[in-house]
Amino acid sequence: MTAASIPAPGAAGLPARASAAAPAAPADAERIDPKRVAAFMAMVFGMFMAILDIQIVSASLAEIQAGLSASADEVSWVQTAYLIAEVVMIPMSGFLARALSTRVLFTVAAAGFTISSALCATAGSIEQMIVWRAVQGFIGGGMIPSVFAASFTLFPGRQRAVVTPVIGLVATLAPTIGPTIGGWLTQQLSWHWLFLINVGPGIAVTLAAAMLIDFDRPEHKLLRHFDWLGLIGMAGFLGGLEYVLEEGPNHDWLEEPAVFACAVVSAVGSVLFFWRAFVAREPIVDLRAYRDRNFALGSLFSFVVGVGLYGLTYLYPVYLSRVRGYDSMMIGETMFVTGVAMFLTAPISGVLSRRLDPRIMMLIGFAGFGLGTFMVTGITKDWDFWELFVPQILRGASLMLCMVPVTNLALGTLPPAELKNASGLFNLVRNLGGAVGLAVINTLLNHRLDLHLARLHESVAWGRGAAEEMLANLTLRYSELGAGADQLAAIKRMALLVRREATVMAFSDVFLVLTGLFAALALATLTLRKPRAVAAPPGAH
Repeated sequence: MTAASIPAPGAAGLPARASAAAPAAPADAERIDPKRVAAFMAMVFGMFMAILDIQIVSASLAEIQAGLSASADEVSWVQTAYLIAEVVMIPMSGFLARALSTRVLFTVAAAGFTISSALCATAGSIEQMIVWRAVQGFIGGGMIPSVFAASFTLFPGRQRAVVTPVIGLVATLAPTIGPTIGGWLTQQLSWHWLFLINVGPGIAVTLAAAMLIDFDRPEHKLLRHFDWLGLIGMAGFLGGLEYVLEEGPNHDWLEEPAVFACAVVSAVGSVLFFWRAFVAREPIVDLRAYRDRNFALGSLFSFVVGVGLYGLTYLYPVYLSRVRGYDSMMIGETMFVTGVAMFLTAPISGVLSRRLDPRIMMLIGFAGFGLGTFMVTGITKDWDFWELFVPQILRGASLMLCMVPVTNLALGTLPPAELKNASGLFNLVRNLGGAVGLAVINTLLNHRLDLHLARLHESVAWGRGAAEEMLANLTLRYSELGAGADQLAAIKRMALLVRREATVMAFSDVFLVLTGLFAALALATLTLRKPRAVAAPPGAH
């Protein structure tokens, strides 16, 4: 009960002693049942596992490929299958949480995620691995939005300022450190432990969810009106879109028959999905949350946070691998700076969220993103840990400064009844931002690499004095190979040097584009209005 719900002194039916106790109500409203805190922390850990497994295999695909005798194209599906399945479940989780209750959904999701993780570890072929990874991603996707919705349901007032940074830290830290943890596990043990590591914690989370979560009730009547057509449309729309974004940059987009087919499936599925969303009695995804201006704009900002989160998590390792020749452990050690910055910034972000206008926090966060990427536009072939140190600190701190207010602004304006559904949409948009960002980044890298290669080839053509002098020096270096072979080795070495320089220039161009994106979003924060306070639902304290 909140203070606003207590009648004024002298109201009918209210004893004088009760009215005298009215000032104590706000303190009661801030009190949280320890059992629910424990349930929430179990949910947060489950979300951490589900998000971590998106990226945990990225540094170990070569080992998985060798272990399962798979081709390079086949092993890429170990990650793609998980992403496609997860992106279908995330928006649907709101409906399932309402129909089954958070306890049933989260318990089933945690148990299924644990079992499918064990099955991934025991897979004997690439086909089995892809199937179990899809199951793992689909079931695990049900855990992620439930945590965001629960945080706004269970924690009112000042306590939300403590909880939201924890969620933001988990949602951003898990994909950032995923390659580091995956690379370490593979080197120290084997690739099987990428999945076996989930089993023990998964069992604990499953038991905790079954015994402790009790803050909502199921609405089983919703299942009688389950929109199967809407589900088919959404699966085709989001699954096809995810495949196009994942595979398009590497296969000339629609020139590849499989990418073209998935683009058609996505287009047809989108029409079916949106039609059912507006006409179905109980749509699989309720889009009415977008009528709230702050939720719509908050989703846009979440989309860009996804670009920054997944895009930069991809860019730095690719540079360190292609240009610097780092292995997975060296990349992990370099990237660990971002994780430390996030961890240290999380409590600061929580304190600022109580005292600072969230729009100002977002302005600072996106500006920090832009500054960090702008600093990397001067990248050269020699950059390593210390040159990337400050940009990575800015990236980690900015992620936390953005994530907390974006979540509060998007979900803090909605009534409790809409939170489960809106949380699914909010998380979906962030994941799609990452997928779109990666597709655009890969496409830009390829196009700018081709452009810079063409320009540099003109500079090292025959007849260019500097180029011929360099070729002569390289030929002299390889003179022990004998006549003819020395010049071929020199030409090959020069070609590799040209490609390396073109690659570095392409990275610089991509970082410049990202700088412009984050600068534009920093200015766009000025269009937001401060969220209204929404009363906690009954039973939330």
